[in-house]
Amino acid sequence: MTPQSTERSTIDGPAGALEIAQNVPATAPRGIALVAHPHPLQGGTLDNKVAQTLAKTFFALGYVAVRFNFRGVGQSEGTFDDGEGEAADALAALRFAQARFDAKESPLPVVLAGFSFGAFVQTKVAQSVAAQRLVLVGPAVRRLTDTTVPADTIVIHGEVDDVVPLGEVLAWARPQELPIVVFPGCGHFFHGRLLHLQRTIAGRWHGQAGDAGA
Repeated sequence: MTPQSTERSTIDGPAGALEIAQNVPATAPRGIALVAHPHPLQGGTLDNKVAQTLAKTFFALGYVAVRFNFRGVGQSEGTFDDGEGEAADALAALRFAQARFDAKESPLPVVLAGFSFGAFVQTKVAQSVAAQRLVLVGPAVRRLTDTTVPADTIVIHGEVDDVVPLGEVLAWARPQELPIVVFPGCGHFFHGRLLHLQRTIAGRWHGQAGDAGA
């Protein structure tokens, strides 16, 4: 996945124009991976390095990787809506990709991946989308107090995250008996650990695919 292979455009979104970026495999796609970026009021965009890493990971796994800018970011119109409108933005980006890539008889599996605030948004999207799997990196768990996720959700967090403390993530995960992958010595933005992040997700994905007989 390179900048040259990234298709950027704007589509009709619920708040006006919605900016999206798509990376499409050369062969028939295995599924659609929708990637959500971190908090838009704290500099989050679809070009965030972790969001790009998530897209790169799933593109390498054969998925169409779809990123988008939340309302009010880049060329996306509208204003911040604390997660509700952003979930609608995500659904609009997903529906656009599905209209382009799905076969009527066999819709493609959907992966919902997000970083920080984007992870929170994807848990909202998952309430109305039958996702193949969720991938949550550095999830903003303070927003997830009453939210549970499927048992096969991949959750990855940094040991020394100073934005979302690891203890809060463990407290959220403990009642669900949800495993957390912890990167020792790693902060919130996974500086210097992006390749490790990509390999970790891909390794767990291959394990799941093997279990499913794919």
